Amino acid sequence: MGKPPNLYAFQNVEELAPSLRAYVLEAQNAAISRHGVFRVAVSGGSLPKVLGQALLKETNGEGKVQFDKWEMFYADERLVPLDHEDSNHRLVKAELLDKIPAELGQPKVFTIDVKYLDDPQELADQYEQTLVSVFAARDSVRLPMFDLLLLGCGPDGHTCSLFPGSPLLRETEAWILKIEDSPKPPPKRITLSLPVVTHGIKIAFVATGGGKKDIMKEIFDKDDGRELPCGLVNAQAQERVSWFVDYPAIEGVSFPARRGSL
Repeated sequence: MGKPPNLYAFQNVEELAPSLRAYVLEAQNAAISRHGVFRVAVSGGSLPKVLGQALLKETNGEGKVQFDKWEMFYADERLVPLDHEDSNHRLVKAELLDKIPAELGQPKVFTIDVKYLDDPQELADQYEQTLVSVFAARDSVRLPMFDLLLLGCGPDGHTCSLFPGSPLLRETEAWILKIEDSPKPPPKRITLSLPVVTHGIKIAFVATGGGKKDIMKEIFDKDDGRELPCGLVNAQAQERVSWFVDYPAIEGVSFPARRGSL
């Protein structure tokens, strides 16, 4: 039996940001010393804004973000043009990429190929091929191993574009999956599969605000919550998972949280 996930709680996002930065830098430095690059998957929602706050304020702590060593992928993406308001890339670009000072360099960002927007399966296959080209030949790697995945948690317990009760949660082979009927608009998306998410060296969730407290209680305190996508990540990746939350998000949660620091 492994150790449970880490739950780090802070008064507010301003207090959370320096600890998230320290966590990301630790993952970055370990990855660069291991293989010269830092391979990261990020999702959308409220995460990019918090990530920007954490990484772009030098006052948030020691250490340097070496963006020129980052290879950034999307944990999920909506099948829309890259400048569309629903695009995760557009959000990450606005909250992080466009604000990076020149001296820190720019990540190599792997976006979806927009010429396949009308063909979700082909787009998923193409993005999977992108992963294969970066993470080594498919026959030598059963699953890509991200150095860090930075994820959000929806009010229904979904993460990436893996939704509660979806048959996609049972997928064991594919790296990238298509969705054509997402319960949350827009309907067409691609997402990392659950095995890829849980294979990461480090997995971080950021969940803030009182709107998350009910689902956090379910994920951490109730047996049913273990079947939710976020609960499955907790169960399968165990202590490789760290949650960064504020106090309102865990109001009433019994699972022990470490308050105020890593």
